[in-house]
Amino acid sequence: MKTFFNRRSAVGAPPNARRLFFATDIHGSDRCFRKFINAGRFYGVDYLIMGGDITGKSLVLIEQTARGWSAQFNDHQYVDIDDEARIALEQNIRDHGQYPYVGDRGELEALADEGYRDVAFRAAVVDGIRRWVQLAEERLAGTGIRCFITPGNDDYFDIDEPLQESNVVEFVDGSTIRLDEHEMLTCGYSNITPWGSPRELPEEQILKRLNDMASGVEDRENLIVVIHPPPFDTPLDHAPAIDGEFVVQMQSGAPKLIPVGSTAVRDFVEAQQPLLGLHGHVHESKASDYIGRTLCINPGSEYTEGTLAGAIVTLGDHRVLAHQLIVG
Repeated sequence: MKTFFNRRSAVGAPPNARRLFFATDIHGSDRCFRKFINAGRFYGVDYLIMGGDITGKSLVLIEQTARGWSAQFNDHQYVDIDDEARIALEQNIRDHGQYPYVGDRGELEALADEGYRDVAFRAAVVDGIRRWVQLAEERLAGTGIRCFITPGNDDYFDIDEPLQESNVVEFVDGSTIRLDEHEMLTCGYSNITPWGSPRELPEEQILKRLNDMASGVEDRENLIVVIHPPPFDTPLDHAPAIDGEFVVQMQSGAPKLIPVGSTAVRDFVEAQQPLLGLHGHVHESKASDYIGRTLCINPGSEYTEGTLAGAIVTLGDHRVLAHQLIVG
């Protein structure tokens, strides 16, 4: 894949400019993660940042039969396929953000037990993260590109350990680190959602976490904040309204959109005025917007199509030199 940019000297930018690529909410898609890792060289960036909700949500069962393997996936029935076709199917499942689960009839029927199913699903999630870490290490080692990953509200705590074990992938949730002339503060927790996901906190607790991390920042005018939920009531945070039964509410024949972002994040950005805010969480609200001097970006998510949505940002001293929302 051809490199279109020189990482250290973007066209028209000062010599100390830095370029980053940000993506988020890929929900287990192998295809999107491969594109994310490859974006480092393709776009000529110094930093790759993955902003949360990185794991998938379901298992796809593949049954061993007397004549081969059978499964149902994406409205297609696979009957008695051979080993080669099964391996291709497993990769297709992973590319779409789900996890293949292979076994005989008895092993698959055991998943009817909720506890057993939870253990099996978590194991598949962790295995997926370990494969991603290995891929990142193979492709990024020695390149000088730094790769940062934080979980989001949908991600189990089980994935933290395999991310922390890597010498290439940098687990950054809950920390403030230095990126050359800039600093980066990261928080993967979201405000409370209707789904009761693993990493949710009340707004006041999110604000406290953010303020505690910011207390050690040396230069807030050069601060990058990677916070999974977007600021409340901005172009970055509008999603379809749902009722108590999770039914989408309609208005004038279209889904009714409401702000679902975090008031704590908005309060924090308004008060601290960092250089750049990188957010996700709300797939439908691909946008960039300013809150005071702070450029806030949500690249959106199109992972179900295997499409990686992202943002390329070029940073100078105390200013954003350029930014672009891309899909590919």
